[in-house]
Amino acid sequence: MSAHLREYLQLTKPRVVALLVFCAVIGMFLAVPALPPWRALVFGTLGIWMASGSAAAFNHLIDERIDKLMARTARRPLATGALSPRQVLGFALALGIASMLILALLVNPLTALLTFGGLIGYALVYTAYLKRATPQNIVIGGLAGAIPPVLGWTAVTGHLHPYALQLCLIIFVWTPPHFWALAIFRRDDYARAEVPMLPVTHGVAYTRWQVLFYTVLLLVVTMLPALTGFSGAVYLGGALVLGGGFLYYAVRLMRPPDEFFAMRVFKYSVLYLMALFAFLLADHWLVGPLLKPGFALAPVG
Repeated sequence: MSAHLREYLQLTKPRVVALLVFCAVIGMFLAVPALPPWRALVFGTLGIWMASGSAAAFNHLIDERIDKLMARTARRPLATGALSPRQVLGFALALGIASMLILALLVNPLTALLTFGGLIGYALVYTAYLKRATPQNIVIGGLAGAIPPVLGWTAVTGHLHPYALQLCLIIFVWTPPHFWALAIFRRDDYARAEVPMLPVTHGVAYTRWQVLFYTVLLLVVTMLPALTGFSGAVYLGGALVLGGGFLYYAVRLMRPPDEFFAMRVFKYSVLYLMALFAFLLADHWLVGPLLKPGFALAPVG
């Protein structure tokens, strides 16, 4: 494995997984008034990272044929032959099993169960089925990618909570405009690979309208933490500024100055999500707990 360390690391999609783990860690800090317990923070982060890396490796395995046809993915280890399908499968299984053991034994069973659901949702439901079945693939399958802050929350508290579900909803609504901006730029790749992404099946103009619609919806959804008392003025101000920036990009995308503008929208969306969650954390620490002590211990249902 040491001879292919770089290839194995690439299988985990480090940049994508880093964003997911970042959101999970923010969920941990938001779940409690003070610092989260070190055990949940360390082993929860490790387990969630390993499970996300496992799901990404399964994605490489299932998408081998597609990856070879797309310029964006043609250099992936499996597509180039640097790693064999057996090696990728073994790596994905090892990461997945190890992550479940860490989460179940060193964190809590609920987090392990939810993480396993997210892994299956992304690797099998989205990658193996939805991605090839419907242009709404990223909308339906987006739940798997939206679950990290819920995992972070349950890792610390052992319970689900409506505030954690708000974080999940934000990422769920953020995913379509984020990914469709990339799909617009890479539409020829998806057409070549016969993947029914929205710009391929419904055209670029229709997809631009969908990006705008979901961006407006995202702006509304990001107001929920402030409206429900989960966060305060620091977050609200940040969310409005960041949302205004996203809306500007979405409106400009309707008549873009050049073909590369869709990628600029995509890149802004990544920075947007990181900054939005950073504002949640800043509000949590600067303003202080706005809820009664013990709020994070109340389960849903």
